[in-house]
Amino acid sequence: MTATTDNKRIKLRSWLQFLTAITGIILVSLVISFLRLRYDLTEDKRFTLSEPTRHVLSHLKNDIYIQVYLDGDIPIPLKRLKRSVGELLDEFKIASGRKIDYEFINPSAGKDVKQRESLYQTLSKKGLNPIDLHASDAEGGSSQKIIFPGMIVNYNGIEVPVNFLNNSSGSYEQNILRSVEGLEYEMIQTISTLCSDTINKVAFLEGQGEIPEIETADITMNLAKFFTIDRGVIGGKQGVLDKYAAVIIAGPEKVFNESDKLVLDQYIMNGGKVLWLIDEVAVNSDSLVFGETVGLYRPLNIEDQLFRYGARINPAIVQDIECVPIRLMVMSGGIRQQVVPAPWVYYPLLKPSANHPITRNLNRVEGEFVNYIDTVGLDTAIRKKVLLSTSDLSRTISPPVMISLKEAELNPVKKDFNKPNLPVAVLLEGIFPSAFKNRIVSNLTDDKNLRIRTESKETRMIVIADADIIRNEVKKSGLNEIPQPLGEDKYTGQVYGNRDFLINCLNWLVDKNGIMELRSRELKLRLLNSQMIKADKLKWQIINIAGPAIIVIIGGLLYSYFRRKKYTKN
Repeated sequence: MTATTDNKRIKLRSWLQFLTAITGIILVSLVISFLRLRYDLTEDKRFTLSEPTRHVLSHLKNDIYIQVYLDGDIPIPLKRLKRSVGELLDEFKIASGRKIDYEFINPSAGKDVKQRESLYQTLSKKGLNPIDLHASDAEGGSSQKIIFPGMIVNYNGIEVPVNFLNNSSGSYEQNILRSVEGLEYEMIQTISTLCSDTINKVAFLEGQGEIPEIETADITMNLAKFFTIDRGVIGGKQGVLDKYAAVIIAGPEKVFNESDKLVLDQYIMNGGKVLWLIDEVAVNSDSLVFGETVGLYRPLNIEDQLFRYGARINPAIVQDIECVPIRLMVMSGGIRQQVVPAPWVYYPLLKPSANHPITRNLNRVEGEFVNYIDTVGLDTAIRKKVLLSTSDLSRTISPPVMISLKEAELNPVKKDFNKPNLPVAVLLEGIFPSAFKNRIVSNLTDDKNLRIRTESKETRMIVIADADIIRNEVKKSGLNEIPQPLGEDKYTGQVYGNRDFLINCLNWLVDKNGIMELRSRELKLRLLNSQMIKADKLKWQIINIAGPAIIVIIGGLLYSYFRRKKYTKN
């Protein structure tokens, strides 16, 4: 009887211990579910959000819904990109207090071809860039499909596209890695702009023969995703620029008067930002239709002002062996003409700086009849950084100079291109001296009470010695003029980095939250050795398939052995 009672007590105690353990596990799980404890153990902290990102997400007022069009049967590298997007969106969701929701969508799903084509057109119109994907199957065949590696961010009824696949030069794996590196910036920049209470205004200045609006239409439309864009003349009116976060001076052809220069100077002194795109040598590209043109020195009366700010644009044309080809009509067999590509040293492929957020991971930028810049002055309050430069094989020629298409038929002699890495775009940051310091300005303004500032607030400007960087081609169809994508080669479809470079320039100039610094993020590329994988394929297949089974069998045998040994002693 006693033994039976003891057994019941032991069983009851065991059940109580079991129920207590289960209850404890459930309670601990519930407590932990309310705690947001997340630890990033990766060496490069790839799962840790930056402080600017956390600040933006923590101040969201309304919900955001994101549709990611990267799903379905896609190659393994793109699956890695998809996984990275999902992981980052999970972090965004947690940091925002569940105000962000998302879903992955396969745009190629469904058998109805018309519906798929309609969706493709809709996504393209919304701003997602399609990519033709050629996939090989196991039988040696290939198939083609269209993918949209991007997302649509929906906020308060407003939809904004985000394309996150990087197509800069390099291997496929490197482009995927760079895409992953830029994910946080691309996403949070869009979210920050959408959720901001105020939108920065940017103005294109007119009045000095700047590039026409139709020829800056592409960059204007893309900048409109981030800013309110205006155009207008200064007219010598003090304070007319004060409402703008930045102004763009794109390819002036006429001399600046002193009144407008004073307005610009005081705008900068009060913390204004300026993107200068200036040509000191005038070249009429349209004249090349007739086989030749001429390059002439064209001063604009802003040279002294830029010099005071720390930059001098040299009136010389750059030639570069690393250049964009042009198409020439040549005789074939003395009978018929055909179009052939020929290197055109006047259209250099400019190198972006690899270690600055503006230019990191950018494609080469196409220039046309560019000049080059010297940074001047020893003022320690002004910091200077070269953003774009020529290649190691470049040189300069001084105006006046005749430029003929026949030059494209000549083979460049490398030893003559002995001026490497000429600066073409320079970032200036800091405190600038006024160009009108110690000058009488009463005759330059109607504001007789104006007291000029002789030293600026902390501010930024970017000087680019080529206005054509911002100029898009225009296609004429009847009476209609259609702007073409900026930086896209109409013959090859190659996309250069002009658009991304200029957008990054403007975002850097007006960035107050440090979001642009996210473009400096660097992840390490850890690839498997493809040769070793092929050589040891069978070995690793056996290990992966048989290994787990062998471990389970060995574990079972050891457990059985020690259990038998334990009870045999008893």
